[in-house]
Amino acid sequence: MLLSHAITLAEARSHLAALARRAYNDEASAEYERVLLHLDVIHGDYIPGISDVYDEAADILYGIAERAIEDLVTHGVDALQVELLLDMLDAARAKDIP
Repeated sequence: MLLSHAITLAEARSHLAALARRAYNDEASAEYERVLLHLDVIHGDYIPGISDVYDEAADILYGIAERAIEDLVTHGVDALQVELLLDMLDAARAKDIP
């Protein structure tokens, strides 16, 4: 895995974790964690750490996570897997309403 791929993956993982932590309800939190777990399964043994310093609004966290997941295609991740992740992310966001 190249450094740029690792950075993109770490960014996606960190922002998904932040979304799970800030979710309005437990169901949404579980959905964000499901996206994170699927992302980890795609990448197998190499999984960079999660940074816990994000305190932005949920919309900003979502946008950054979405962009990072989309960018994984440029690092060789199957486009269908990326679309599945994005669909799962949208489903999680739909449940994350007050």
